[in-house]
Amino acid sequence: MFTEAQLYSPVTRERDGDVTVHLSADHPGVDDSDYRARRNAIAAMALDYQPGSPVPRIDYTDDEQRVWRIASAELARKHEIYACGEVREAAAALDLPRDHIPQLDEVSRLLAPLTGFSYVPAAGLVPLREFFGSFAERTFHSTQYIRHHSAPLYTPEPDAIHEIIGHANQIASPKFAALYETVGAAVARLETETALNFLADVFWFSMEFGVVREGDEIRCYGAGLLSSFGEIDEFRHARLRPLDVAAMGTIDYDITHYQPVLFCADSVAQIVGVLGEFFATMDDETPARLGHHPHAVS
Repeated sequence: MFTEAQLYSPVTRERDGDVTVHLSADHPGVDDSDYRARRNAIAAMALDYQPGSPVPRIDYTDDEQRVWRIASAELARKHEIYACGEVREAAAALDLPRDHIPQLDEVSRLLAPLTGFSYVPAAGLVPLREFFGSFAERTFHSTQYIRHHSAPLYTPEPDAIHEIIGHANQIASPKFAALYETVGAAVARLETETALNFLADVFWFSMEFGVVREGDEIRCYGAGLLSSFGEIDEFRHARLRPLDVAAMGTIDYDITHYQPVLFCADSVAQIVGVLGEFFATMDDETPARLGHHPHAVS
């Protein structure tokens, strides 16, 4: 099952106001004091943000801008080969800058005429109910930090490259944006953690790691694949299963490794139809109806 906290470096704030991002021992930036101070400062700005106030703007360093340019260029080449047509068309309409890291308000301005989504800052992990629930208002909580410059094509945690190149290019599609909004409406109906986690698992295997058939090819539409230079090359070697929300919500998996099992839709229309109906009708009893139990076989 999905253990979301594994993906994020914990963020704490002391009584004196000091903010610390706790990087793992194997994080590329763990021994870089400048990078750690940078992460702390960016997280503090996100924690200080209040809804309705101006979104904090980050004065990105030359190293950070270089990382964005490298990752943006390399992922764009991968998308031409591996991303589905729906995502490629949405990305062309969104037209994210490749020469600089867009501020979150810039991402919002680009998305506004396409799907009306807006980006707001997150220091790190956002609780599931808040994160998914905000989709009902077409709001996306996004980190603003950038991966360490020593590894521009790798990150052990979601950074702005994942949130923007992965999710914004996906959300720029009206079809996928509508699915996000339906997810948010579903969260408002859910009271149990079991149901919320079931929803998160289905989202993981669709909007994060979903793939779809296009002619004789398997293409990706999930943001986790779209933003991962390594995994976007590997997903074609995964064991493919048909789109099945019951299986998606119950399968065991490890989020820290490339996914060995992916769920493949026959078309974007099937994604919209099957997932749209599931999220639109989901309630607290849905996991039990679909055979949820804690130790499903992968």
